[in-house]
Amino acid sequence: MEPLFSIVIACHNHEAFIRKAVDSALSQRHPGKEIIAVDDGSGDGSAEILRSYGKSIVFAGLPENRGAGSARNHGASLARGKYLVFLDGDDVLMPWALDVYDRLITACQPELILAKCARVVGEIPAVAPEGIPHNIQFVTYPNFLSKDRPWVYNTSSFIVHRSTFQSAGGWSPDIFYQDIQDLLNKLAIAGTTALVLAPATVWYRIHSTNAIRRITPFVEGIHVLKAKAKAGVYPGGLVARWRRNAWFGGLIFYWAKEALRSGLYWDAFKVLLSDGWLVVFGTLQRSAAWLGGRRPTLTLPLDLNGGSRLDSTPERVQP
Repeated sequence: MEPLFSIVIACHNHEAFIRKAVDSALSQRHPGKEIIAVDDGSGDGSAEILRSYGKSIVFAGLPENRGAGSARNHGASLARGKYLVFLDGDDVLMPWALDVYDRLITACQPELILAKCARVVGEIPAVAPEGIPHNIQFVTYPNFLSKDRPWVYNTSSFIVHRSTFQSAGGWSPDIFYQDIQDLLNKLAIAGTTALVLAPATVWYRIHSTNAIRRITPFVEGIHVLKAKAKAGVYPGGLVARWRRNAWFGGLIFYWAKEALRSGLYWDAFKVLLSDGWLVVFGTLQRSAAWLGGRRPTLTLPLDLNGGSRLDSTPERVQP
């Protein structure tokens, strides 16, 4: 039988983290899963670690570094699951991640699930009995651009129907900074989107080599998104264009603020000088949504059988 989920792990020089990432995928309670790990031309011991899992995972080693987008696309091309769950090699799925996604799929058949991540520095915390969730709080929207609540953009918190992903052309290999924003622009009107408010399902690691620490490329990436939108690369017509501009306004405000915090005053000045009107437009749009009333929060029960399997050892099959 085809699995419901294909967990696609992209890895580049993640020797210190990759075992935790794969183990977190193997430890998922949900039986309908496959794990696909792509080593993107690592120069450390990442590939050797992944090979040690044998037939427990589908391993694909790229001979040279092609970039995260290409590595994820390669993993997705090997997938058989109905839904793709992307996981970066330095992040970790929480034990109930697939259970949460499965309940949402049963309830509303979304094209996209925007999950919640929790940031962690250092070791991944152990699961305490009182920390096991018992329900899911979420909001559904007709499409991504209808979203009226913030979401932390994170590859490892992104789940998408495989055929929808394929129809959109997958990840763009030519963009890394703002890559998930680019993909979401391509999927902006794809269909029902579920935004998870609780519980968190992913540990997002904070470490010295996080790409998010490089402020300037992310600021420049906004200009790439805008140019693609202006060229008509993204779908949706005029209505989507206005909503997309409001979204861009939020991105510009966030990255201008981060640039100021990092002392990159020229970067902040440039982006606000050229696109400050989008910040104002985005603020007005969000205020109108707030005054008009946000879409209601929904709740689903989450039965994890008392958590008896949440600390189980990953099922590994040797070569």
